[in-house]
Amino acid sequence: MTDCLVTELKSRIDGGNPPILLDVRQPGEVEIASIPGAIHIPMGDIPSRLTELEEHADSEVVVYCHHGMRSASVQGFLLRQGFTHVRNLIGGIDAWSLEVDPATPRY
Repeated sequence: MTDCLVTELKSRIDGGNPPILLDVRQPGEVEIASIPGAIHIPMGDIPSRLTELEEHADSEVVVYCHHGMRSASVQGFLLRQGFTHVRNLIGGIDAWSLEVDPATPRY
């Protein structure tokens, strides 16, 4: 269970059982579009800011970026650091905009 579909994430959010969301995009990207409630730590800052995430090491964490490539890298990194349940949001914020929330701007 390493990947998460945007429709699954939307159902979890709507059902009141959301995972921890980790947005690893750059600040300028987050200004354009985001999923409410996400923790924002750019991919390059994850190693130096890992302590900010340690409380979630045993929680379900869904990592996302623009299309899913950066988040897949962060997912692997977090798993190697001992996080137990990290998932990658397939298609990232772009898929969220296309399949879940058309009001979310695409870029």
